[in-house]
Amino acid sequence: MIWKLLLLLLLSGCSVLDRTPVVAPIEVVTVVEKAPQYHPPLPNPISTTPVEWTVLTPDTMSEYLADLENGDAPTNAYYGLTPKSYENLSNNMADVKRYIRQLLSILSYYQEPVEK
Repeated sequence: MIWKLLLLLLLSGCSVLDRTPVVAPIEVVTVVEKAPQYHPPLPNPISTTPVEWTVLTPDTMSEYLADLENGDAPTNAYYGLTPKSYENLSNNMADVKRYIRQLLSILSYYQEPVEK
């Protein structure tokens, strides 16, 4: 009979002594971080080269033709614009300037909050 009692104590020994490890509760912490913003570098500034303008009037044209016959004038190709074509060219350049100004203002608008 003692051996039955010992067998019973041996089999129930694990449940009598509570040896389960104590598990600490897990603390969940949520950290909100803003995603980094990419700011592309601005394009290189425009570097213009000087342009030499020659206005051909009837007086300067006759001088040029006389110099050309003597061999003293350079053989340049001249381009002419009508007043309407010059107005169109001027409007196109103004439109390019407007576009660049608006693009730079949009870029600075998006860069301001990050810099602050």
